[in-house]
Amino acid sequence: MSWMIRCQAMLLLLILAAPAQATPIQQATLNNGLRVLLMESHNLPMVAMQLQLPAGSRFDAPGKAGTAAMLAAMLTDHSARHAHDAFSLWLDEQAIQLGAGAGKDTLSLSLTVLREALPQGLDALSEALLQPGWNKKRFAQLQKDAVAAATKSLEEPGYRASLARGKLLYGTHPYASPSAGDANTLAKISVQDIRQLYRQQCRPEGAVLAVSGDITMDTLLPMLNQRWQSWQGKPAVAADHIAKVRPQAVTQQDITMPTTQTLVQFARLGIARHDPDFFPVLVLNHYLGGSGFGSLLMEEVREKRGLVYGVYSYAMPLLATGPLVISLQTRADQAAAAEKLVRQQLDTLARGHVDAQRLKKIKGNLTGGFAQRMDSNRERVGLIGMIGFYHLPLDYLENWTKRVDSVKLADVQRVAKRFMPADEWSVIRVGPGGKKP
Repeated sequence: MSWMIRCQAMLLLLILAAPAQATPIQQATLNNGLRVLLMESHNLPMVAMQLQLPAGSRFDAPGKAGTAAMLAAMLTDHSARHAHDAFSLWLDEQAIQLGAGAGKDTLSLSLTVLREALPQGLDALSEALLQPGWNKKRFAQLQKDAVAAATKSLEEPGYRASLARGKLLYGTHPYASPSAGDANTLAKISVQDIRQLYRQQCRPEGAVLAVSGDITMDTLLPMLNQRWQSWQGKPAVAADHIAKVRPQAVTQQDITMPTTQTLVQFARLGIARHDPDFFPVLVLNHYLGGSGFGSLLMEEVREKRGLVYGVYSYAMPLLATGPLVISLQTRADQAAAAEKLVRQQLDTLARGHVDAQRLKKIKGNLTGGFAQRMDSNRERVGLIGMIGFYHLPLDYLENWTKRVDSVKLADVQRVAKRFMPADEWSVIRVGPGGKKP
């Protein structure tokens, strides 16, 4: 059994045995201007952290969607000091879990490590961040793999719908492009493109490091300042410098695929992260389809009528306006009836018909699920990183349940009137084709 596997097994036993004990978020600033947010949790001997940088896919050059995703892959694949195999072996021997990814607004680097191995973990994170390798042979392999994965994804109805949805909702806005890129755009990216994105956007000022675990700020800051003193500067484009999203015309699009099932997605613009209606919309989405079997759409479309295999909704607030999406999958011959019923439910909500008892249960489900997310260091650093990057108040997590509980029936009715009218949603259908409802 490898050292990594032994550590993972030990951590699992500790997690099962120990209750979570979290403290309020502390804030500090490194000498280079990096904002550090820490939530101490000493019940487990481990530390998780996530570095959020304003270098997400909206910063990709036109026609080269996937640049941020490729940069994330390169940073954790190898470094200037370690080739790919040596880097992977080192991380495994030290039980260091290092990861990276890119969303619309941010590129993130993450680290999870046992407390006793934190110095080595920070060495690895620092090496990935500050000593990128830019190995052209490794880049060519990662690019080939990414293109192959994107090409394979074209066989998935959900992927085809997501590509169409970005264009329908966002037109020429940077949010229109898929964060992971597609086969065409990925093939156009060069090492120079990812190096340029790194140089321009991966800077400490404007970034945030979220930390949770068995560590204090007094211990953490010297470790970070020592390793990151050479990392300096501001990003070329500040995170909050983003074009306004302009609504596109409501439309319908049919994508033909040789399947027996049909995927139907309703999509429209929703809210930005700082919209005053954030919490009412959060509750409304959970009521509509975000809570699984307790949701309105699941009960009306699947449980009562058996028209779909599954149906759900989600809201994705971003720095600028994010999407609202409803997705369902069904037999091709039932797609029209299912779509018609969803439209009816949307219009019913838009007219203010919100069931008070269901709403009460939904809010309880929402707050209960949030408590479970707070039990994990990894989950916490994601939430803390969001707080830092979007400049939310430091007591955001402490007051989250109160904010949900404070949403009234009238608030949900108000935002339902704003967002639910069925004729304001674009529709994408992926499948063998058929008549529209």
